[in-house]
Amino acid sequence: MITRILSVGLLAGLLAGLAVAALQHFTTTPLILKAESFENAPSAPEKHATSWMMGEARLILVHANKPSSEAGAENEWAPHDGWERTAFTSLATVATGVGFAFILLALMVFARENITLNTGIAWGAAAFVAAGLAPAFGLSPKLPGSATAALEIQQLWWLLTAVVTAIGLACLLRTTSSITRVAGVALIALPHIIGAPQPHELTSAVPAELAGHFAATSLGVQATLWALIGAGIGIFWQWGERSGS
Repeated sequence: MITRILSVGLLAGLLAGLAVAALQHFTTTPLILKAESFENAPSAPEKHATSWMMGEARLILVHANKPSSEAGAENEWAPHDGWERTAFTSLATVATGVGFAFILLALMVFARENITLNTGIAWGAAAFVAAGLAPAFGLSPKLPGSATAALEIQQLWWLLTAVVTAIGLACLLRTTSSITRVAGVALIALPHIIGAPQPHELTSAVPAELAGHFAATSLGVQATLWALIGAGIGIFWQWGERSGS
């Protein structure tokens, strides 16, 4: 069983990550490069940016303001534009895909789910809602040059939202108790009642049309990642059962 879990999670995550890395290259990456041209324009505030894409909605890892006096004080490493940046972007996406696959598969096994292609896709869709769509209502995917709150606070709110949304969906979809289902709705609504952390100033060097396009495209890419992970888990798990491994 452990061998099958490890092999299925690795294969599903690896293939999904590679496919989405290729998809990102033609969808979200050009938008990020375009945004960086606005961010680095002479009229824009100076930025210190270390970024590459992850296989989820929050594709930009770090874009923090730095005073101009500190701009040359630190020489932190970052991948160069071109093949090096593409390689590290793809590596990060594949690693994310593998990690997500292991988490999703572990939850399915823990829930004693009958793992098939259909159930894999269904769980992948639920995972996208919990980890992508629900957090995006408060923290939409951001481009370089966009105003954001402190990264640590954003991460904490995202984690809270993903966890309680997943529990809420389980209460709604896997129970028949009315009280439990009402509790599930309340859990899903809780982080949005609390409210996502917002920047002090709603300023951006990026045009609104570009930012909106990126947010929508990023969610589409993440939905594709989860769908491929779920489908891969179902397919490879069934192959393992037929081969007796």
